[in-house]
Amino acid sequence: MPDYSRISRMEVIMLDMIVNCNSMEWQDAGEAYPRGTQIKVLRDDEGGRTVILKVPKGFKIEGHTHIKTEQHFILKGQYEMNGQVYSQGTYQLIHPQMTHGPFTSQTGAEILITWC
Repeated sequence: MPDYSRISRMEVIMLDMIVNCNSMEWQDAGEAYPRGTQIKVLRDDEGGRTVILKVPKGFKIEGHTHIKTEQHFILKGQYEMNGQVYSQGTYQLIHPQMTHGPFTSQTGAEILITWC
């Protein structure tokens, strides 16, 4: 157990938020996503959820809504929504109850997604 007596409370709080994604294994994303979709869950608590979603080539998910704000940042690859292609470096903010999608990906992609 680290000795926290020499650092401030804010620094201790910040330590709790550090996640090394490179040391995490990809997991199956489950039934909510098409086969072959993988996930790394970075945060999952009452305040929200943050994941990296790895979608395979040929990915498709129908339009849907969420009760929380959803944010996407494309880390690798690209996806398409409503005829528009979004690639690496694109940020998208989706408000609660706003229908978004369908999403498809011809290349596959890794997307940082936060629901808050």
